[in-house]
Amino acid sequence: MMNYTGLDRPKKPGYYLFWKAMFVAICLLGIGFIYAAADFVDYNWRWEQVPQYFWLDKDLEVRSEAEGDLTKIDKTAAGYTLIIQDGGHEEIVNLPPDANIFLVEGDYVYMGDTIAEYRVSKPGILLEATYVTLKVSMLAIVLGIIVGILAGLMRISENPCLRWLSVTYVELIRGSPLLVQIFLWYFVAGSLINAMLDKVGLSAIPALWYGVFALAIFTGAYVAEIVRAGVQSVHRGQSEAARALGLSGQQAMRKVILPQAFRRILPPLAGQFISLIKDSSLLGVIAVRELTKATREVISSSLMSYELWIACTIMYLVLTFALSVAVQYLERRAVR
Repeated sequence: MMNYTGLDRPKKPGYYLFWKAMFVAICLLGIGFIYAAADFVDYNWRWEQVPQYFWLDKDLEVRSEAEGDLTKIDKTAAGYTLIIQDGGHEEIVNLPPDANIFLVEGDYVYMGDTIAEYRVSKPGILLEATYVTLKVSMLAIVLGIIVGILAGLMRISENPCLRWLSVTYVELIRGSPLLVQIFLWYFVAGSLINAMLDKVGLSAIPALWYGVFALAIFTGAYVAEIVRAGVQSVHRGQSEAARALGLSGQQAMRKVILPQAFRRILPPLAGQFISLIKDSSLLGVIAVRELTKATREVISSSLMSYELWIACTIMYLVLTFALSVAVQYLERRAVR
């Protein structure tokens, strides 16, 4: 007779079924609690209005902002151009080709009159903001990887200047809040850089790019430590064997050490990049309309705080889960 201890003990047939059912019950209990609490405070759920903020598909009315005679309706391949003349003032209204115009030339138009109507089918504000979040995150991840690998290799360099520069960078970045760094990038560095660009007649750099730089530099500091730990975790004998085969130090690092370290640093890198996606929600403070900022704007006009914050959470979960799945795929490929 075998003796089992701890987790090695065989489970009864209904063991896993029971605990899976328990998991589902706990999830349903949590959802039920949210709805019960909302009902207790007389909150009116309006889930049917949420989809329009992801995909807008509705008829829009175009109203006149001036009063006068409709003097001209010009049709081109790009659409319609309406001109409303009121003495010396002229209002020009541009409409898409599929617009349904309710007036004819010569009609008198009052301010607020419905001029035309057309169908709009385009991404909603939350879907556009999700794209901005994804764009910012991916750019910051790529730049962060480059900065992190360079800083990580400098961290283990025998050159004291490179090593001290890396240590200073890592400690400065990890020792200050990301929000403060975003402010420094936008209000300090951004103001100086844009002022210099204006002096030489160049366009200013948008706030989005300062947000990308802030996230990339912040993430790069953590990636540097992950890379350093991964490289140092590879047994020293691997490097010595590579050198014995005639490889230079750089060749040994590129062909022997880094490939082995890569497999070990993938899980912590995934966690860092998932954190970066969530940290992108801070960019709203510098007027970057990412997912969190867009959600706040929609809530301020629709007053659907419960539905929209839940929808916002789900979108972040989709982004982070997709990244997690991608990294797991890379892990499986790396061990082959």
